[in-house]
Amino acid sequence: MTDTGTPHHSGDAALDVMRGYGVDVMFTLNGGHVWPLYDAAVKQDVQIVDVRHEQTATFAAEGWAKLTRKPGLAVLTAGPGVTNGVSAMTTAHFNGTPLVVLGGRAPQRRWGSGSLQELDHVPIVSSITKSARTVTAPNDTAKEIQHAVLTAMTPHRGPVFVDFPMDVIFDPASEPAANGGVPKGIDPDPADVDAAAALIAGAERPAIIVGSDVYWDGAWDALTRFAETMRVPCWFNGLGRGCLPADHELAFTRTRALLKSEADLVVVIGTALDFRLGFGRFGDAPVIHICDAPESRAAHVATAASPAGDLTAILDGMTAWSGSPRADHEPWIAQVRDAERAAAGTERGLLEAGGDAIKPTRVYGELGKRLARDAVVICDGGDFVSYAGKYVEVYTPGCWLDTGPYGCLGNGPGYAMAARVARPDAQIVVMLGDGAAGFSLMDVDTLVRHNLPVVMVVGNNGMWGLEKYPMRAIYGYDVACDLQPGCRYDEVVTALGGAGETVSSPSEVGPALDRAFAAGVPYLVNVMTDPEDVYPRSSNLG
Repeated sequence: MTDTGTPHHSGDAALDVMRGYGVDVMFTLNGGHVWPLYDAAVKQDVQIVDVRHEQTATFAAEGWAKLTRKPGLAVLTAGPGVTNGVSAMTTAHFNGTPLVVLGGRAPQRRWGSGSLQELDHVPIVSSITKSARTVTAPNDTAKEIQHAVLTAMTPHRGPVFVDFPMDVIFDPASEPAANGGVPKGIDPDPADVDAAAALIAGAERPAIIVGSDVYWDGAWDALTRFAETMRVPCWFNGLGRGCLPADHELAFTRTRALLKSEADLVVVIGTALDFRLGFGRFGDAPVIHICDAPESRAAHVATAASPAGDLTAILDGMTAWSGSPRADHEPWIAQVRDAERAAAGTERGLLEAGGDAIKPTRVYGELGKRLARDAVVICDGGDFVSYAGKYVEVYTPGCWLDTGPYGCLGNGPGYAMAARVARPDAQIVVMLGDGAAGFSLMDVDTLVRHNLPVVMVVGNNGMWGLEKYPMRAIYGYDVACDLQPGCRYDEVVTALGGAGETVSSPSEVGPALDRAFAAGVPYLVNVMTDPEDVYPRSSNLG
């Protein structure tokens, strides 16, 4: 730590511990309750990225954790600073992201007297965090932060919260405890691993769904070994995308319907059996649920087996299984490959769609031609970004950032600034619905101030498309579904110091993306998409 002559206070102790876990970026919005944390950041060479809304700071910290697999750090001032971050904390809770939120707090010596922004945050956030605590003595700071980080990083991972009364964080503190190392998952029960391996080997048409925890555990190489040895086709959810490159012979993206109609065993690795996966029901196929921790096992559906623990150990254990001979999976792989090839053939017309109005699929067709293998694609929206899930192919771990099962909008700019900080040389692309753009587009100011160029693409159909057409189907009418037609979101970005343009014909989309990638500033391509285009949605969300 650089000595500036100021005492070693609680803020120093807190950041000493965070630095020991590889954290060198803080996302925040200035508030006097947390100034010692800023002082510590200046002294310890921690980059401070200050934003325009605490939700963005918290999303940015979560995004940084996703991109680095280290604990992300958000620093929020007391009262509204903390409550403004609650939705992003909840997103991290559902995503299993190791997010550390450090909050300010009114002085404890005057508690109950009505100090500015006096609020007990802990009960508010305790249901959405793995741990929520208040530091009550300066010399407890280091051990409290270390407890928080270890809790956040222990599978199943998740957000933690620690707040500091002003009369604690400004006071001198003792030197921090030693770094406790990065925790791993528990050792799995070998009998559970063998049982799962035997079922997979004996199935004729097994299928794997790869979830985010495979990425969090750094288990993509173990996944590759397992899939190639057992010869099982793979589909992907969340950060599972890219754990097997999209062009790997066993990676499939267009044929998930086969899991319900053809598969005779579905193996879900590292993700919840929630609405995204039909609540764990795949026709008549039994389900193996492989989890990074016992508490993540599904309780609402019967499973054929459910190994839990370190995912690399589980995958390698199944790879090394030496029981009865494996069934021949090659006919099944060939069937899936034929179906995938046929689906890709039908997509070509959609990805090249012309006409008077721009189909969202045309946007993704043009984008796909321009994305590098390590491009980071960020999704923030409903209908428009649903097409991203269908048409964007991911080749590298940690390059797909969606908001996750909580479905909270407004993550895009925060994830974008985190991506540019964490991966300064990569292409960073944010796909935004026009509804989502209304949540946090003001934080383009942050991208400009901190010189963080990214490409933003808004699918502008002038409505809340995810709600409008289903509401009409149920009621015969819709209300509260319309946005301003033709809104110039690009001019908002230009006014904030970036650049952009509006495009209204299919032939303009590709050249506009080229200009965006070449701009070197935050650049928004405002695409007037066909309001009659409806994403073909079949999921049961509830």
